[in-house]
Amino acid sequence: MMLADSAALRRIPLPYRARTFPNLPGLQEALLLLDELATETCFCAPIPADRPLALYGAGNLGRLARNFLNTVRQGFVCVIDRNAHDLSNHPDWSGVRLVHPDETTEDDKSGTRLAVTVVTSAYVPLERALIDRGFNDVVPFYDLAESFRHLHPLSNGWFAPRLTEHDRAGVARVLSRWNDEVSRAHHLQFLAWRRLREEWTFVKAPMPACDRFFIPEIITALRNDEILLDAGAHHGLVIEALVRHTGGNFQRILAIEPDPINRTHLESRLDKLLPDDLRVAIDACAVSDHDGEAFFHSGLDYASQLSNTGDTRVRTRRIETLGFSPTFIKLHLEGAELAALNGAKQTLLDCRPIVATTVYHNSDGLWKTANWLMETLNDYRFIFRNHSWCGTGAVIYAIPNERD
Repeated sequence: MMLADSAALRRIPLPYRARTFPNLPGLQEALLLLDELATETCFCAPIPADRPLALYGAGNLGRLARNFLNTVRQGFVCVIDRNAHDLSNHPDWSGVRLVHPDETTEDDKSGTRLAVTVVTSAYVPLERALIDRGFNDVVPFYDLAESFRHLHPLSNGWFAPRLTEHDRAGVARVLSRWNDEVSRAHHLQFLAWRRLREEWTFVKAPMPACDRFFIPEIITALRNDEILLDAGAHHGLVIEALVRHTGGNFQRILAIEPDPINRTHLESRLDKLLPDDLRVAIDACAVSDHDGEAFFHSGLDYASQLSNTGDTRVRTRRIETLGFSPTFIKLHLEGAELAALNGAKQTLLDCRPIVATTVYHNSDGLWKTANWLMETLNDYRFIFRNHSWCGTGAVIYAIPNERD
């Protein structure tokens, strides 16, 4: 686990800082901002569960947070949500005290550590609004989860240490090779949260209002004969989006999903979406940089992953040995993306697919994954987009120039 490089650990939570930039950064401005990010001190750190906990937000992340806390045997007092009344009879929240923000007690506000389980909007304004309501201890959920990494592999709350000269040179090289200034802005925004827990907003580079993995540049490049390799298929939402964007005109799909519970949901979705469609196959392996076996932590929904905290072993395969020739590769592997790319190098060179890979689960996402792609793939354009806040939802898109 990577900790903040400061002895002044966060005892009484203070508001996280925010900065707004009116314009997109040119390369020289981006490099100056990188100098700041590389050298400043981070005063935040993983948050311990040493006070009674409450959750703010009962959406998808709220449900994951509830399951997470149950898995690590950490109790919580309540869940606060604006839709508490509508959700009171929902089976997902059976036995949980749901509270509307207007109905919270003084003890809820002063006696709990409130973990925010919302990443679909900016964190800092939400934190300040909650403090104005009287909550005096507000933290991002992922920073709390980081204190439990010895029990649970959820890896969205990591802190990047002070950048070495090698790291700084790597980031600078990547910043110079993005296809557009929006990518530079989103990359810097990602770095600012991971390095300093500062929330940077570039006014002219908003979050894309589209499906993750299907930004406009990808949709424009799609053909009617795509061969999709969906690694980390989860419940099949990316496959559903591909079918929607192509009108069902694709050649083949191979969905990789090693978690048995996720795979059951995936099979159910595909049975409804593409019943008896022989173009679609599911494989229970995990893609990696070697063929063999590895420990896997299952039962964690979209946080299931290759991890030494797991108690089961799964078959691992290199993409090169799958016997599949994809035109589109999507990777969402909870931190194993760079290993999967290393095991796919010859396939990438031979097939020249579109690549869309998440990069927010470990420090490879600072620059190493992007640099690997940029050094390996000639005549491609490279795009970086954040699809959510708190340093999450970051995706690199690599599109062959011939797809223009």
